Parts: sequence; C-alpha cells; structure tokens
Amino acid sequence: MSTTADLRSIDSVLVANRGEIARRVFSTCRESGIGTVAVFSDADADSPHVSEADVAVRLPGSAPADTYLRGDLVIAAAKTAGADAIHPGYGFLSENADFAQQVQDAGLVWIGPPVKSIELMGSKVESKKIMAAAGVPVLAELDPSSVTSSDLPVLVKASSGGGGRGMRVVRELSALHGEIEGARREAQSAFGDPTVFCERYIETGRHIEVQVMVDRHGTVWTVGERECSIQRRHQKVVEEAPSPLVERVPGMRARLFDAARLAADAIGYEGAGTVEFLADEDGNFFFLEMNTRLQVEHPVTECTTGTDLVDLQIAVASGGPLPTDQPALRGHAIEVRLYAEDPTADWQPQTGTVHRLRLPGEVTEFGVLDRKSVRLDSGVVDGSVVGVHYDPMLAKVISFAPDRTQAAKLLAATLARTELHGLVTNRDLLVNVLRHPAFLAGDTDTAFFDTHGLESLSEPLASPDSEALSALAAALADSAANRAGARAGGGLPSGWRNMPSQPQLKRYTSARGEHEMRYRLGRNGLTADGFENVNLVVHTPDSVVLDVDGLRRTFSIARHDDRVFVDSALGPVALTVVPRFVDPTTEVAAGSLLAAMPGSVIRIGAEEGDTVSAGQPILWLEAMKMEHTVTAPTAGVLTELAVVMGQQVEVGSVLAVVEAAPVSEAEGEAS
Repeated sequence: MSTTADLRSIDSVLVANRGEIARRVFSTCRESGIGTVAVFSDADADSPHVSEADVAVRLPGSAPADTYLRGDLVIAAAKTAGADAIHPGYGFLSENADFAQQVQDAGLVWIGPPVKSIELMGSKVESKKIMAAAGVPVLAELDPSSVTSSDLPVLVKASSGGGGRGMRVVRELSALHGEIEGARREAQSAFGDPTVFCERYIETGRHIEVQVMVDRHGTVWTVGERECSIQRRHQKVVEEAPSPLVERVPGMRARLFDAARLAADAIGYEGAGTVEFLADEDGNFFFLEMNTRLQVEHPVTECTTGTDLVDLQIAVASGGPLPTDQPALRGHAIEVRLYAEDPTADWQPQTGTVHRLRLPGEVTEFGVLDRKSVRLDSGVVDGSVVGVHYDPMLAKVISFAPDRTQAAKLLAATLARTELHGLVTNRDLLVNVLRHPAFLAGDTDTAFFDTHGLESLSEPLASPDSEALSALAAALADSAANRAGARAGGGLPSGWRNMPSQPQLKRYTSARGEHEMRYRLGRNGLTADGFENVNLVVHTPDSVVLDVDGLRRTFSIARHDDRVFVDSALGPVALTVVPRFVDPTTEVAAGSLLAAMPGSVIRIGAEEGDTVSAGQPILWLEAMKMEHTVTAPTAGVLTELAVVMGQQVEVGSVLAVVEAAPVSEAEGEAS
C-alpha cells in the first residue's frame, strides 16, 4: 500500500506514439499544465502531433521497427528532452513489458500498469489459464497441431498484440496450415512474436469489454462497458457505450463487472485497462483478453461517465488515489473509425493526400462531451499524407446524446455532411450502418457485415439521380471557373459563341460509372440533356445553386487535380474528370493486375506460363502490417510476372498479366 510519500510529480510527458494517439494525450497534458514531448519518424515529420508538442525528437527512418518500436531511442529522446514520464498510448510499445521496465530503470515514470501485469497478460495463451484459475469464464484453447474437422470453424489468433492482426477464421481443415503460417507472418511483422493459437470460433458473438481503472491504494473502478461487435477483419469499426445487449439482459452488467474485477485482482493491476469478453445473445460471456493499456475506443466511456481517462492515468501513475465512488453512467455515446480504405475492394487501404476533413457544426476535439454534441479525435489535418507504414485510420468521430437513437442519428448526419476530400474511405459504410434498422434495434454482432450484406451497406449515400445532379453542378462550377479565368486573362471563355452552337460537354467518372454532361447556358437560362425542371440560380467556381422541381439545392465544389468533390444535402459525390484525349503511355494491357496500394511483395504463388483459375492467388503484398492477396481476375495463363520477392511497388504498378483463356465454340454457343 502506497502513502503520500510515494507521490511523484509529473511535469513533462513524452508520448511514445504518433498521430491521433499522441494528440489525444497532449490535449489532457495541456489542460493539466504538463509539458509535452513528441517523437516522430521521417514519414511523420509534418504530422500535427509534431508541431503541437512543446518539443519533438526525430527517430530516423520510417518503418515502425526502426522508429516507434525502438524503445532505446524513445527513452533516449525522453532524457534528451527533459521529460520525467512516458505515456505509451495504444499500439506499438504500449503492451511491451521489457519497454515498461526499461522506462522505470531509466528513472522515468511509466504511465501504465505494473510490468508483471503486462507480462502476465502479454500471452493470450497464458492469460487464459490465469483467468480460468481466477474464476473468469474462458473459451478452451486448441492446439493448432491437434485441430480436427469436428473443431471447425476455428479462429487462429496471435498470442501477442491485437488490432485484428494475426487473426484468421478457418472453415476447411485443408486451409489450416496456410492460414496459421499467414497469421504467424502477420504477428511477427506487427508484434515481433510469431506465436499463434486456436480457439473455437463463435460465428455471431457480441464483443463486450469492461473499462477498469485501478489505483495502488486498492480502489478498483469498473468504469462501464462498451460494445464493439461491428468489426471487419476482426478490427473494431463501430463502438458504443453502454452495450445494447447488456442493457437488455437483466443482471449481465453486474456479472461482467464482477468478472472484470476478478481479472484485475488476479494480476495485481494498476492504471487503465480493458477486459474483453465474447458474449452470446443470452448474456453468457467468455474472457478473450485483457488489454493492459488505454483503448482506441476509450472516448465513448469518457463521454458516458464524464471522466478524462488519460488524466486519471497520470494521477494513478503519480501515486495518487482514485475517489472512493466511481462515476455514474449517463446517456449514450457511439464512436466510428473513419478509415482510408475501400470496403468494396476487400477493405484495401488507401494512400495519398487528405485534401480536406471538415465536420459540420460545432465540434469538440479530444474533449469529454457533457451535452448532445460531436467529438473528433484525429491525427490528420487538411494536407496530411496517408502513407504505407501505419494504420490507415483517419479519425474517430464520436457522438453523445441522452439516448442511443439520438446518438446514432446525430453521428450519421454529421458523417454524411462532412467534407472529406482526397481518398476513398469507409464513410458511406459507416453512415449506412448507423441508419440500418438492425443497428437501431441493437441487433449487432460480429457477423453484421455478412448478415446484412457488405455490398448494400457500402452503397454511396447519394442516389444515382443525386449523383447526376452533382455532376451537373460540377460542370457548371467548371464553367464559372473558366469564365472567371478568361476575364482575368483578358480573353474569351471556352465554348463562347455569339450565336447558338453545340452544347458544352464535360465527362466524369464515379464509383457508379460515367456521367456525360451536355448543357447550354443562354438567354433562356440552363438547358441540360437528361434534366427536366432544373434551373440555374447561381454558379461560381466553388458553389452552384440549382432549382430542382421547385426545390432549391446548394452544391459545394472543390477541385484537386483531376478530382472533383461535390458536397450537398443529397450526399457527397467524388468525381474524376475524363480527359478529352487519352495519353497512350498510360494504358496497360488487358488482364493486368495492378497494385491497389504501395507495398512489398512477400510471397509469389504462381509462375509465368502457369494456367490459373479465376480467383487464384498470384502473389501477396504486405502494406500497413497486413497481408493483401492479389488474385487472378479470370481463368487463363499467367503470361507475365512483373515483380520479384521483396520488391517494393507503388500504386498502379503492373504486378502480373493474366491472358484470359479463349472461350470454346461450345461455350460460346451456350452463352
């Protein structure tokens, strides 16, 4: 038991992390009058977290293994900058027991749990044994070498780390070996530990977790539960507090909290931690793991308890006591993770520039919400570049309201009206989920995307008719920009005539296809092919107002190179200008497999001359610590393999060429 003599003042904190995570901790430090120190890789030199810190220290290189995972460099940076404490954030070194020990050996305060607690929970295999002995319900572990067909389906999991990396669902025994090897490679890349294990896979479970906060004086808080059931690739996408399932099942919250306290007591825990469970619809639950750190989804707990968890972490690390009474629950909060990824293309991560990220209305950054409103936790600003080295999450957007329905409606409306320019994202998917009847009814589980159809959930928010109107607005804005440029240059705008002539023509492509805009602007106003009862009210290079069937609608237009982004109440639309003349050097051979992202070739599954079937894996890329399979688009012959093992490739690079098998005469007659 500690005394007041053990209290240690923290005056400057180094955050051993990057982006949104570092900015979140800095926010609390500033409010508490605590100095801030950032570390940054070369890829992050222009990141907002670097400029926001009082002082920043460069970690040479870009790959995590050379920078943020180098505990020795991080500790040296803290000493150089005069920090007296290190906050690990979440990810990277946050659950590394050796690093925690080295921080304390260097005379610095470790803003995290005891080293022994991290060690005990560092292995999912050993942690389950500890929890079972403590009376916490667990799922039995399966030895990968002894799995039989009767055990299927099984989940292959990395023993270290989290975030969905190193996790594979296996439904066919013949696929087990390959999936285990793939999981091992991912686990080694992400966590430096290739150990994996298997457990029974529950198809439609509910992912429920309990936030705990423990001081060194014996006070244990269970600060509410969160539900994080909607996931992709075993990574959480939507999180909320409280859990709809727990709210529905009598007595479940008390049982969850009791199990979480048992878990914390069993390992002598201190600080902020999360005990994760897999539950069924009847309220039965099983221990999954304990994250010995702050969680990505901690904002929903902060909003529903009125607490700043980072502030509490710092207070506990200083040796201070928690109040005897833990905070009461209030209202409802929902968080979504906004990723630069394409859900319709197997969740492929995207790279490039974020030209604009602007939420409508009044938004709080990183703060605890105490009224119906929206919070933004983000590591990017306008102009930020999303690269290949780190997770493609752009932001967490959180709503808080008196009840769940209001929170969902507020968050959906906010996301739909957000100006998000530059990259393909999962924004449309998130809005469609929040508005889905099953979500609003609280019917969420880990199979949500499979149950309700990823294709329909990823539908663009703007209808086909609305998209066409947006394309017309883009063409009219381009016309206004052309006229403004002509006036400034003293010439005549493109398409100018002193008598009736051919209509103006502009072509765009979108996710749905091509839009050909033919229109005239004359004395009688706007006439546009394919549009009736549409009148032009005003058009400028950045804004167009149209009267559509007597309803006045405003469209905001932003251009970035050949990309045009149109925002309106009808839904956001991203367009690409179709050039009048195509550069022949940009064309590629039919059947070419192109790199959808920058990455490294880590495995090749076929050779030139091989006959391949549609969907057969040709090669594997590693990007953002995840493996991505490149498959044959059709049956045929692999006529060219343009890469070798270990090669770095850029977006759009030709990886291979598959020449489609000729259709036989019999097949042609049948078709």
